[in-house]
Formats: sequence, structure tokens, C-alpha cells
Amino acid sequence: MCGIVGFTGELPAKDILIKGLEQLEYRGYDSAGIAVLDDKKGLMLKKKTGHVADLREAAKDMDTQGTCGIGHTRWATHGGVTEANAHPHNCGSVTLIHNGIIENYRELTVEYGLSEKLKSETDTEVVAALLDKIYEGDPIVAIRKTVKLLAGTFALCIMFSDHPDIIYCVRNVSPLVAAVFDQGTIIASDLTALIPYSRKYFVVPEYHILTMTRDSIRVEDMKGNKVTPEILTVDWDINSAQKGGYPHFMLKEIYEQPEALERTIMPRVSDGMPDFTEDGIPDEVLKGIQRVVVVACGTAMHAGMVGAKVMESRLRIPVQVEIASEFRYKDPIIDETALTIILSQSGETTDTLEAMKIAKSRGSKTISIVNVKGSTIARESDYVLYTHAGPEIAVASTKAYTVQISAMYLIAARMGFVKGILSEEETREFIKKLTGAGELIKTTLENANNIKRIANHIKMAQDVFYIGRGIDYTMSLEASLKLKEISYIHAEAYAAGELKHGTIALISENVPVIAIATDPAIYPKTISNMKEVKSRGAYVILISHDAEKPDDSVCDRHIRIPDGDPTFSVFATAAVLQLIAYYTSDARGLDVDKPRNLAKSVTVE
Repeated sequence: MCGIVGFTGELPAKDILIKGLEQLEYRGYDSAGIAVLDDKKGLMLKKKTGHVADLREAAKDMDTQGTCGIGHTRWATHGGVTEANAHPHNCGSVTLIHNGIIENYRELTVEYGLSEKLKSETDTEVVAALLDKIYEGDPIVAIRKTVKLLAGTFALCIMFSDHPDIIYCVRNVSPLVAAVFDQGTIIASDLTALIPYSRKYFVVPEYHILTMTRDSIRVEDMKGNKVTPEILTVDWDINSAQKGGYPHFMLKEIYEQPEALERTIMPRVSDGMPDFTEDGIPDEVLKGIQRVVVVACGTAMHAGMVGAKVMESRLRIPVQVEIASEFRYKDPIIDETALTIILSQSGETTDTLEAMKIAKSRGSKTISIVNVKGSTIARESDYVLYTHAGPEIAVASTKAYTVQISAMYLIAARMGFVKGILSEEETREFIKKLTGAGELIKTTLENANNIKRIANHIKMAQDVFYIGRGIDYTMSLEASLKLKEISYIHAEAYAAGELKHGTIALISENVPVIAIATDPAIYPKTISNMKEVKSRGAYVILISHDAEKPDDSVCDRHIRIPDGDPTFSVFATAAVLQLIAYYTSDARGLDVDKPRNLAKSVTVE
């Protein structure tokens, strides 16, 4: 959560910082600020609540050519949305920005007598005050001493007034990436702020101190030993992080799903069979597994639920899906016979990372499904499947969701084959259908205008309900999340068969009910549930295969998806549900890409 950018070099820092913060707006924030060290004018600081555009306007009166500075977009945790609480924070000779949460800030305030120095309500300013109190002229020594006192998560970028061209950085859990280019050095919380300057970067190791100068970055551990970080290369084009003619990133990313699926699936298919050779996942790991635990949060968890349904039905082994934040505190029953699959788009989700550590500590092998190379979860899991979706800028996840499902399907297919549960013929047929997932989405997107008309009907609704059975119910959970997070309409998902056990009481005249019915085996049951809600006045929208021809007694509107195996219809269904959420939000005049109160990457508990 929040955005960090820091630069020191040969160029004026102010514009680089603001442009960097604009690149990071999708992470979610409520205020922004920059600090520039000017050789002639000293520290120049500007903070504003609201958007980065407000900061850009306010910063017009910052008359500085200073070439060293730090910038931050804040998502409020400690303290309200005020300029005083916005970052950067300055105390004496120290100016810093911070992502994460310092858990013992109150204790530090009392123990070191910092209260009189504090002007904000934030845990971050306590770190600045503490560091300033400890500082005696050597930044590295002061940072080491300070970091040892901090409990919690942090990514800190620090400037000292008597070292005007240098930025110091250190982190624990909260991500940072850094790069050197011809005109300076740059650091950020996300690659999107770096790629205009360099395609080469490195992930800042935890509990290592960076010293960023105008032309180099030194990395050392907490004992002062120099460390050479692994240099990575951005494998997507800068244009991937631009709208490319689409009105919103979310719509662009919905339409990018076929290509993202191809990049994820095809490198893992050899001669028609699933193959993890390039990923380094040996068959022996999959062969001996007796059960699978899937751990994730939010949309990633919903992708895991889809994959779990298919995995359990095809492999006939127990597969359980756990909310990462709950898994951490439930003393889970897990051992070396279990495979733990970790899903996270960013690879930095704190709850998911900590859950993975618990699974590993109890002997479980771990496979992470992530989109960001070099991310913490990718580095710390036993094995990793990168999804190759490219940057996802909209806060509401779309293409990351479908590629995560495809990765789960690949694991299911390979595991089934090596365990002797699926024959080679069955495995080939499964993979053949999976490789056609992108075409299913392309065909479905051709029906976008019909979906847009439906969204215009439900845009004024107070409540929207999704119903489905089996795998369609798991799709309903993601659909309701999508709608509520970007349209702010109250939406809930219910297993269709559970309506009669209480939730049908919520149905009132003209309330939209979106029913998903893609499985022929239970299609008649879902149709019966639709008739139940329609007879009580609901406005019913059915999503089903093109071959189904329901009459007006069943539904008011019918969204057709291509005929086929319901296991793979999830990809077409996902596109429909994403478009419903997108067009509803857009019709309500909302900021589709940056919904209120939300952040793209959740790196705090």
C-alpha cells in the first residue's frame, strides 16, 4: 500500500518525483507529498491531501533545481487524512517516507521522550524523531541502531540535511525496487515508477541498507558487509503501463486477458502436455502430495477457489482454501504431506507471505503463483509459477484473476498425470481445452455492448445479488467483490440452493439478481432458484451457454457465453462479470481504476 519514489542524480528531482507518484496512483492513497534537498535553499517540503494532481499544482511555487528528493502517496493507517499526517516527515536533520506499520511507536515515543517533537498522529513521524535523536553524524550507524528498535513492517527512504545528495533506504517486508541509470539512481515501491528510466533493476533485500548517490547504489547488510544484488530485467514494455487508447486501465486489462493467458499457459505446455521443467518444479513434489492447501486474499483467494473445485473433483484429494489473514492465527493442521499453493498478484501481500512462512515451518512444500518477478513471496517459496500477465494498474484485479486460475489448472493437470489419476489422453484433452481459454474470452468480449446495456439498468440499484451452484458459486463470489469495490453498490453472492434457508428474504421488487448457470448437470436446479426470485419481483439476469434458450418466465435478460465444458467456461464467465462491474461503475460516473479506500497491493496487516 502507498507509493514511494526517491531520486538523486543530475536532473531536477521535483518533476521526477511527481511523475513517479503519478505512476503509483493505482496503489491507493489519500494524500501525497515530496521533499527536495536544494544545495542553496536547503530542505523544501510540499504536502497535500487529495490527488497527486493537487500536489503538482501546489508544487508550482517550489522554486528548486535540487537533484535529490523523496516522494510519497499515503494511504491512512495511523491518523486521519491531513497534510500534517502526510509524508514526508521531517524532524531535525532527518526527512523520511515510510510504507508499513510500526507496531511499537507508542512505546518508543515514551521511552525516548519524543512526544514534544511530534506534529502528526503517525507512527512514521516517530521513526523520524527517533532517528534524529540517535543521529550523531553517521547515517549508517544511526539507521542500524534505529532499525533494531522497530517492531513491524517498514520500507524507509531517508535524507539527512548534512548529506544533501544521498538517499538511504532500508526495508522489512514492505517492498522496494531500485535502479541505476545514466542520469542518476532511483528507488520506488513498484516497478511502474522505474521503467521510464531503466529496464534493469533489483529488489532491495530485507534488512540491508542502501546508500544511493548520484551515480551508484551501495548495498550492505546490517554488519556493513557489501552485498551485490541480483539484477533483474523488466519483461514487459512501458506501453503496458499506459492506457493505450482505452478510457480506463481496467477495461484495457479485461481485453488483455487472452494474451495474458497465452503467455502464462503456452510456456508450460510441451507436446500437448503440462510441463514445469522451465519452472524447476519436479514431478516428485507433486506425486507424493496427499492434500492441497490454497492460501490467498481477496480476488486471488477467489481464483484459488475455482482452481480448488477443479483440482478436488479431478484428483479426488482434499483441497482446502484458506483466507491468509485467518490462516495465520488458526494454528493450521498442515505437514509435509500437504502442498501449499500461495496466490498473490504482487507477491508482497503481507498476510499471504506470513501464511506461507507458517506452512513452510511445518514441513509443507510451497508453490507460489505470482505476477511480479523477484517479489518476496516468489523468492521465499520453494517453487514459483510466474503468471506473465504484465502490469495490472487498475485496483480491481481482472487479468491477474484469470491467469491465476489457469496456473491452478496447469498444476491440477500435471499433478493428476504424475499421480496416475489422469491418463495421458485425459491430460491432453484437459490441456487442449485450457489453451482455448483465450479464444473463449475473445468471443465473449464481442458481446460487450449487450453487457453495457444491462449495467445501465442496474446502476441505480441499492443491492445486487449473485447466485450460482458449484463452480458458478465461486464465480459469484468474485463477481460480487468486483461490483461492490468499484461501483459501491452493495452486492452479495449466495449459493443458489441456500436461498430458501433465509437469504430469499432479501429479495424485493426489481432488485437485480445475476444468476450464473454454466453446468448442465445442475442447470435445472439453478433455473428453479431463478424462478423463485423472479416470482418475488426480482430483475433476473442469466449468464449461461449460448445453447440454453430460457423464456421470459425464467429471466429478464440473458447473457450468452460460448458453449463448452463448464470447467473452462469460467474464463468466459469471468469476462462477463468483469464487464458488468466495469460498466456499472463507469455509468455511475466513478473513478473505475482507483476506487475509494482501496489499494492495489496490501502490504500491511
